[in-house]
Amino acid sequence: MTKLNSLNEAKKQVIESAKLAGISEEMLQYILEPNKITEVKLPIKLDSGKIAIFKGYRVQHDNSRGPYKGGIRYSTQVTLDEVKALALWMAIKTAVVDIPMGGGKGGIIVDPSKLTQKELERLTRRYARAIANCVGPRKDVPAPDVNTDARIMEWFRDEYSKLCGKQCFAVITGKPLEKGGSLGRKEATGRGVFFTILNAIKDLELEGKELTATVQGFGNVGSHLALFLHKHGIKVIAVSDSSSCFYKKSGLDIPELFKYAEKNKGINDYSEQEMEIKKPEKILEIPTDILCPCAIENVITEKNMRKIKAKIIAEGANGPTVKKADEYLSKKNVFIIPDVLANAGGVIVSYFEWLQNLEEKRWNEESVNHKLKEIMDRSYKEVYSFSKSKKVSLRSASYALAIKRIAEAASKRI
Repeated sequence: MTKLNSLNEAKKQVIESAKLAGISEEMLQYILEPNKITEVKLPIKLDSGKIAIFKGYRVQHDNSRGPYKGGIRYSTQVTLDEVKALALWMAIKTAVVDIPMGGGKGGIIVDPSKLTQKELERLTRRYARAIANCVGPRKDVPAPDVNTDARIMEWFRDEYSKLCGKQCFAVITGKPLEKGGSLGRKEATGRGVFFTILNAIKDLELEGKELTATVQGFGNVGSHLALFLHKHGIKVIAVSDSSSCFYKKSGLDIPELFKYAEKNKGINDYSEQEMEIKKPEKILEIPTDILCPCAIENVITEKNMRKIKAKIIAEGANGPTVKKADEYLSKKNVFIIPDVLANAGGVIVSYFEWLQNLEEKRWNEESVNHKLKEIMDRSYKEVYSFSKSKKVSLRSASYALAIKRIAEAASKRI
């Protein structure tokens, strides 16, 4: 599926959910289009002395409910349509969990692995200067995304602060702890997915039963989710990365696998007794109670949807299930927890970080995790209740609730 289709898919879901939300055609058109698109040219001097020119974007989709919020990604796959789709999804996501923020997204077309650390820092600082007029603590608050991290966020924050003539911590989230970052942020997305799974288990009356789970993607989201599931007593029988799938019917040693991944920056060469190694895509076909796609978009498709044997799909990744597969699996009574709800833990704790920066306070980790659980549990219950009352999927219910909230806020400004 192309990046253009990602934008089309996002818009289709909004259009289909608009009737459920009960909004006018005029308001629907308003919600579909971004408020502002910024495209910037980013020339930097390489270590060799040569000049390289990169292209960057910042799409600000909607700020009816609060400052724009959304990550910055560095990838050769970045396109304007991709960034527009992700900005729309962020607006939906913040509205689903009802935090007072909007939706935005940014990106630079670059392969960061081809740049030295100094070159990467120059590019980040150039990007910060280029979009400085667009962002700000009460305007637009970026965050890390694909191929960006706390170090890059700090370069951005520092450059913006220089332009402001004072230290400004609330302009961006996902920062190092010593620079205004929040405790609990690293685990937040995986923890949020875990909380929605616990709610689903309860609603499907699966509590007290021996359950199994498979986790596709063992990066930050998937590895923490697998650890939470394991500690809760759910047997994780398979995990995968981009090159391999590790399967063990009796359950993998997740704490050991987690330690290995942290030490070796991946699980490529991991080995365990009686463990079977499969092709990475095969993880989607392993019979399990809970399937957790936590890697990339568009992995559950028309080609493999009939081979999926799971009671629950919890979308830790953004857009892992294409529309036709979603419709097919829903008809087969697979309980799908959509990405805009399931993986919202990251943006919620980013919101907490922003609040802490504005208040010049530091919350302890227990407080962060408790507040995260409160919001995830409330949001899940609101979506589940709406889906039951309207007899629609959790995805349709999530979008309808979000669209309704955006429309209500926007109507007061028009």
